[in-house]
Amino acid sequence: MSSMPMSDPVVPPTPPVRLDALLAREDLGLRRIAGPDGPGIVVHWAQASEMADPYPYLLGGELLLSAGVHIPQGAGAGYFDAYVSRIVAAGGAALGFGLAPVHEKVPAALAEACDMHGLPLLEVPPRTTFSGVARAVWQLMAQARTAELRRVTEAQQSLATAAARPEPVRPVLDQLAQRTGGWAVLFGPDASELAASGPPPSAGARESLTRLAKVLRPTPTPGPAPATGGRTAPASASDTVTGTHLAAYALGPGPGCVLGVASPHRSPGDHTIASVAAVLLSLLTGTQHTATDAPRSSALVRLLLGATPEDVAPLLGADRWRVVQARPDGRPAPDALAAAALGAALGSTLVDPSGETVRVLVPADHPVDAVPGWTLGVSAAVAPPDWPAAGTQAARALARARATRAPLVRHGDRPALTDLVPPDDADAHARALLAPVAAAPALTDTLRTWLSLHGSWDRTAVALSVHRNTVRQRIARCAVLLEADLDDPDVRMELWFALRRS
Repeated sequence: MSSMPMSDPVVPPTPPVRLDALLAREDLGLRRIAGPDGPGIVVHWAQASEMADPYPYLLGGELLLSAGVHIPQGAGAGYFDAYVSRIVAAGGAALGFGLAPVHEKVPAALAEACDMHGLPLLEVPPRTTFSGVARAVWQLMAQARTAELRRVTEAQQSLATAAARPEPVRPVLDQLAQRTGGWAVLFGPDASELAASGPPPSAGARESLTRLAKVLRPTPTPGPAPATGGRTAPASASDTVTGTHLAAYALGPGPGCVLGVASPHRSPGDHTIASVAAVLLSLLTGTQHTATDAPRSSALVRLLLGATPEDVAPLLGADRWRVVQARPDGRPAPDALAAAALGAALGSTLVDPSGETVRVLVPADHPVDAVPGWTLGVSAAVAPPDWPAAGTQAARALARARATRAPLVRHGDRPALTDLVPPDDADAHARALLAPVAAAPALTDTLRTWLSLHGSWDRTAVALSVHRNTVRQRIARCAVLLEADLDDPDVRMELWFALRRS
């Protein structure tokens, strides 16, 4: 018997076949007679061999098929113990023993050795050829490959659909966790958990995943930064802790977020699915750290040190800009992830989440279109000295968009009557006029919608998803509280002016 040293078997990178699925094939008639019967036992291919020591000829993961030609006359328990131990050492997944023409039944000592070493032993009936077993393995393998390709394709489609949602980061994590059957987490540049989805792993696995995320963080290098933004760490890393498979993916070429995945099992397509999610999250959340970021940082520093907007504008790469103010539709105040996604949709990294609104500074040559899930107000194109005025224009356009329930309203070039009133005075007048109904948001929303729709009861009811009688009752209540005749066009104009300021 060979005395060559034993090394760890290398399982081939093929989709595995569950041994239970092979046993379920009625055309084969295979029967398990010894060894473990757990559902997690898989084979990667079938290999026939009559060698007394099959170790040198196995790669690992095989269903070894033998008719017992190698068994010497009068072989005892010692022979079978050595034979089975070598199969296990080579990484064999199971042993199939063929009946006839050499043996009429499986040797009892072989079954005992398989039980002792934990190797599944299958009885192959005379009518089943070894080539038929191998063909069945390949057929099941092809089915598994097709199913895995279908799973990956469906996962890619669901991730793309999630990325198109108004606040896409968490939906993408939800889909990734669902498709991999594990826990998906987005780490910030400081390895803190920004968002997560799915059942969390054990504390030890969680800590190990955090360490993997830190491995992918950029490390400072002396001298000029390379084109990759100074990153010296790999783009991904993986590990296994207490049966939990861990993987981390760096988002973008520069310092930024890291995607982590922890799952109890690892399918061949999981890496592809997670990689797609990492690319999408890079586009949705990652600031592009390229050579253009240095001038922008310089512009910010100069502003903080007292420079004027017109002095720093050349560093930003555009002469004229638009201010966009946005509010999410029917959702609470946006977080940093949602704001970053909005900026990515508008093609700008100059984003400022401020309370319930997000302000974005967009170069004038970039088109500003409606973004699903957001209501936008867009200013006119202005030079840097007029940024504050453009901010006011965007705020007014946003108020108009919300009042008319339009997804986007642009500031008109023609001056409006409201531009003649100082903003502080206008705000004070609006608060005083609307004070009687300010404590009832349903009333102010109904009044705003009703005025924007020219007093139409039916259209207002449809817009608010309420009954037209409810609209009538609310408007009547507004008239009583405001002590105003809402049929008077002057009253309506004044209320509309006030509602646009609220």
